[in-house]
Amino acid sequence: MEQSAKTRGGRPWSFDRDKAVDIAMRLFWRHGYEGVSVGDLTKAIGVAPPSLYAAFGSKAGLYREALARYEETFGALDVSVVGSAGTLEEAVRLLLEGAVRAVTHPDRERGCMISGSLVECQPENAALARVAAARRDAMRERIANALCPFAEPQDLQRLARHLAAVMQGVSIQARDGATPAELQEVVEDVVSGVAARLALNRRALNDLNLGN
Repeated sequence: MEQSAKTRGGRPWSFDRDKAVDIAMRLFWRHGYEGVSVGDLTKAIGVAPPSLYAAFGSKAGLYREALARYEETFGALDVSVVGSAGTLEEAVRLLLEGAVRAVTHPDRERGCMISGSLVECQPENAALARVAAARRDAMRERIANALCPFAEPQDLQRLARHLAAVMQGVSIQARDGATPAELQEVVEDVVSGVAARLALNRRALNDLNLGN
């Protein structure tokens, strides 16, 4: 990365802040927060630690920006795909297949930076863990909102939590080397389960109507 010479006053070298966030995002995505040291960051970005601290305040500050950058560029769940769905099963399939494509994209790191972010961490990183958990909660709410046209209100939160858990599992398996074809089998099983539950609900409703 291009740097300018230090000034006479000894101020930190200048650097491209946006590129620094992108580089940090890739490192945190690949190794996790606790797997990346300040030395790793300064070496990859090409700056001295004082420059890093001057720009971001701390490693945690840089991580927060990297997490936001990830969500803006790669990690935001594309719920618009359900617009072409005609049924709940189709909507679930489109959401999960989009998640599989995202975590196995050949030009990206494997897995989802948000899904696996600081699930377990040292006590001093608890505040950052809460930030990551809040982003996972927000993702679950986006899933619930996307499925509103296809599911009964009383079922939305349960279904959204189930799909969010499946997506987290898919992310971990992708990081461990699962292929898109293998993860597609997970998608098929989930869609089959949703279809079976809907069929069961319809039979129960029919039985109730007949009983009346």
